[in-house]
Amino acid sequence: MVETFSPNQLEKRQQIIDAARQVLAQHGLMACTARAIADASPLTKSAIHYYFTDMDEIIDAAMAWHIDAFVERLRSVAARYKAPPDRFWAVVGDYLACFEETPNAATLWLEYWIDSVRRGRPRAMKRTVEPVLEFLETVFEGLQTRDTAAKAHALLSYLLGTIVQQQVHKLSFDALRPEVIALLRLPPEFTR
Repeated sequence: MVETFSPNQLEKRQQIIDAARQVLAQHGLMACTARAIADASPLTKSAIHYYFTDMDEIIDAAMAWHIDAFVERLRSVAARYKAPPDRFWAVVGDYLACFEETPNAATLWLEYWIDSVRRGRPRAMKRTVEPVLEFLETVFEGLQTRDTAAKAHALLSYLLGTIVQQQVHKLSFDALRPEVIALLRLPPEFTR
């Protein structure tokens, strides 16, 4: 059954999602309760339960927004570069910069993934990974490299680990470049 919502209901649902995005970004997954969302929105706790089936639905929608905004930011960076190696390094650099600018983002993603796994909700986790992976595959377009899907997966795995490590032991982007080159066995044009 597909639910249809009136424009007013859609507006209320969006207010709830916007408030959840705020709570998640500022305080993390465990703090994202119906009470916290109500406090961050013009709606009541009972209105939240009226417009959404459960908290998972709200949190999933808010996390989807965060991921879509993140991928859009990376797309915007990529669009500024014509040369494939320049585009690649600009995207990798901005990926890392995003998490440096918003350190809570790394923690939020990890909390969300761990919670999804623990509660047997792999589709929720997959929804946050797939758009990033699909975008990273496009970053390899125009490069003389094979198996772009595997390279995109390896790059994402590396970046996810790196954003966590950067919280403990910060390395400069220049220090990380040789690791990426070695991991992905990138062609010589990447070393410039």
